[in-house]
Amino acid sequence: MTIYPNFYFKKVTEIKPEFLKENNIKALILDVDNTLLDFDLNYVDGLLEWYNNIKENGIKCIIVSNSNKTKKVEMVANFLNISYIKFATKPLKRGFKKAIKELDLPEKNIAAVGDQIFTDVIGANRMKMNSILVEPLAEKDIWMTKFKRPIENLIIKKYLKKING
Repeated sequence: MTIYPNFYFKKVTEIKPEFLKENNIKALILDVDNTLLDFDLNYVDGLLEWYNNIKENGIKCIIVSNSNKTKKVEMVANFLNISYIKFATKPLKRGFKKAIKELDLPEKNIAAVGDQIFTDVIGANRMKMNSILVEPLAEKDIWMTKFKRPIENLIIKKYLKKING
């Protein structure tokens, strides 16, 4: 298992259908906090247009969030009109397994997208699916995530140095 993502983007809306097709990715597991929605409940710019483009290109999506705040996760799921799994306990496998079952695709054709190494990336890598790390939408985080960010930033710096030479 690796702590490095398979792919890295500034934000979720930079992930294009062409990229997904080139990498044989047919579905996305999407994180909510600081990936689709910031701490103040603002959506990433262009989210609905991005999602509609992804959907029109035949890419399935599901939300898998560690949040136990049902209203927040439902708000995003309803906005995009997709199903969701809340309190997923990432990086544990439980939430990912539920999503894989619903997506009805092999792990190799699924990518998990999120802003955290210790939850999204490690969880996806443990499930042997693609991991896509995006930068957090905002610096504002819940206390537990704030604690992990400096360590994650060191890992990301080392990762970027590795891939950029």
